[in-house]
Amino acid sequence: MTRHFPSHPDAPVAARKTETTKVHGVTLTDDYGWLRADNWQEAMRDPAKLPEDIAAYLRAENDYYDAAMADTADLQETLIAEMRGRIKEDDESVPRKNGPFFYVMRYAEGDEHPRFVRTPVAGGAEAVLIDVNTEAAEQDYFHLGSLAVSPDHQMLAWSADTNGSEFYDLRLRDLTTGQDSDTRISDVGSVAWATPDVLFYVRVNANHRPDKVFRHRVGTDPASDELVYHETDERYFVGVERLRSGAFVAIGAGMNDENEVHVIPTDAPDSAPRIITPRRAGIEYDIDHQGDDFIIRTNDDALDFRLMRAPVAAPSRDNWVEVLAHEPGRMIVGQATYANWLIWIERENALPRICYVAKGQDPTTAAQTIAFDEEAYGLGMDAGEEFETDTLRFNYVSPTTPAQIYDYDLGSSERVLRKSTVIPSGHDPADYVTRRIMAPSHDGAEVPVTILHHRDTAIDGSAPCLLYGYGSYGASMPASFSGNRLSLVDRGFVYAIAHIRGGEEKGRAWYEDAKFGKKVNTFHDFIAAGEALAQAGYTAKGRIVIQGGSAGGLLVGAVLNMAPDLLAGAIADVPFVDVLNTILDASLPLTPGEWSQWGNPIESRDAFDDIRGYSPYDNVSAQDYPPMLVTAGVSDPRVTYWEPAKWVAKLRATKTDGNILLLRTNMTSGHFGKSGRFAALEDAARSYAFALKAVGKA
Repeated sequence: MTRHFPSHPDAPVAARKTETTKVHGVTLTDDYGWLRADNWQEAMRDPAKLPEDIAAYLRAENDYYDAAMADTADLQETLIAEMRGRIKEDDESVPRKNGPFFYVMRYAEGDEHPRFVRTPVAGGAEAVLIDVNTEAAEQDYFHLGSLAVSPDHQMLAWSADTNGSEFYDLRLRDLTTGQDSDTRISDVGSVAWATPDVLFYVRVNANHRPDKVFRHRVGTDPASDELVYHETDERYFVGVERLRSGAFVAIGAGMNDENEVHVIPTDAPDSAPRIITPRRAGIEYDIDHQGDDFIIRTNDDALDFRLMRAPVAAPSRDNWVEVLAHEPGRMIVGQATYANWLIWIERENALPRICYVAKGQDPTTAAQTIAFDEEAYGLGMDAGEEFETDTLRFNYVSPTTPAQIYDYDLGSSERVLRKSTVIPSGHDPADYVTRRIMAPSHDGAEVPVTILHHRDTAIDGSAPCLLYGYGSYGASMPASFSGNRLSLVDRGFVYAIAHIRGGEEKGRAWYEDAKFGKKVNTFHDFIAAGEALAQAGYTAKGRIVIQGGSAGGLLVGAVLNMAPDLLAGAIADVPFVDVLNTILDASLPLTPGEWSQWGNPIESRDAFDDIRGYSPYDNVSAQDYPPMLVTAGVSDPRVTYWEPAKWVAKLRATKTDGNILLLRTNMTSGHFGKSGRFAALEDAARSYAFALKAVGKA
């Protein structure tokens, strides 16, 4: 097959330093384990601390990338200009009422970051809460974390990460003076106000696991803050939130498939946390509050979840009463309560809808529905901060339709369009086609595939295709709009999203059927999606570029090993590819909580064999691979930089083709690449330039 990359300089060659370990009597050999720095935790906080031999190798790979992609410099600038042209630079959110103020997020022309402002509902001057551009001005990387206004609207709790490591520092700002206090609390996760004077916050431990909740009283030394909750199960991560009713702060502790919730009444913030119901293996639940009851969404005896009601005075499992019964294949994704309404969002066969009933009505017989008619679309519920309201805000989007924001009157069923996303450079949805096809997988499962193409693109097998997938943790991929994608679609690409097992697009069973030893279903589904696209004439074998990030990078890596001839190229963003070594290492930030997804290979020989059977790093073989672009971030706590680095080193030493293999490591940021709405376009332009080169369109 013809490849479209010109001759390029010799690639870096990583030193081989063989290490062996024995697990379950099996000897594992790793030639590139040295790329994991002994001081990786220190380097995550300060990338300059990365040992020089490792840093030198990563820089050499970056130099190689720059040389190999130098001829796309003009193309990348063109792509960035196109994508930026689809962003309304002077933009703002629809005002959101919260108590006596309307709150707005606003961008001015040229701003990388937003500023948050508010205006009194009764009228008056606008005030700036925080201008993120000002806070980020001296930083190479800046990501705003928490942003929480106190119940009396006088204080702002905000946090920021300045290197991509996801270690956030918390500050408190007096909104009357606009000045931050001397209070600084490091390594903070989520925060929740109980009263104007009492703030609860989560701290992250040395292994980057949020495990402790503290109570802070404004004006006191954080060193004296009281530990309220400590999670000792290393599989569980902790978070806090203020429930919409304002009556409780909830402490949630859990992993991907199991959790429990504690509550503290805001009128007694010094109280000890009170548990809703204790954790049980495989049981999830989340809560909202309405009057004398908690409303609970749970998978307890309900694979696709159901809604329950429990009295605030005695909320244990024994007192739960069913509100909305389980219906197989209809996934209840989330719920919200207002003082007089119960609202939930559900999804069936990869299509969402919003449902609601008045307080006291039977959801089974009285539910009303908000839905749309396109073949594929996304629908999101934005319940806001107000509890005493009859207005629900939601957003609608499809691959051809930029996001639309509606306010919906639950009493009258009237909807008001509050905002349509503007594409300054112009966009006519009629120029594009959205389709949904079903791809039969290896075992007969029907995999939904969402397709976007220009109406002038010939559907005769000649078009290249970018096929995107994720397929893990129950995360469902919405059929959303992306202005960036149009730069590919306008150049004749078909853009496709495979809603593969591992997500929950077709209910919880769709997720459960890709866990533990069934994980390979995810990969087979993705291959089936590519084959179905070719069979239907949307593209052809050898014309498909695949892309996925993080656990979606695992997908890309596995499919590269299993079906390289299907592909014209592959883009693996911060890919989770050294799966066996990572899941064998309980010291890594996410590993203990991951055992519920992949199995625990430390304790289980079956889990060890399953993971070893598909782990991309362990299954690199002497075969031809298509052109590949791989990315990494030194500060990344989710997929540590050495996973993609080791994978690329092993691929380069093992594969039998002469196709380009590129590793680009961001030496100063982490999992999510560059910060800022325009700086992030550079990452997209690099990926799209690579995809265009891979199919001969650059």
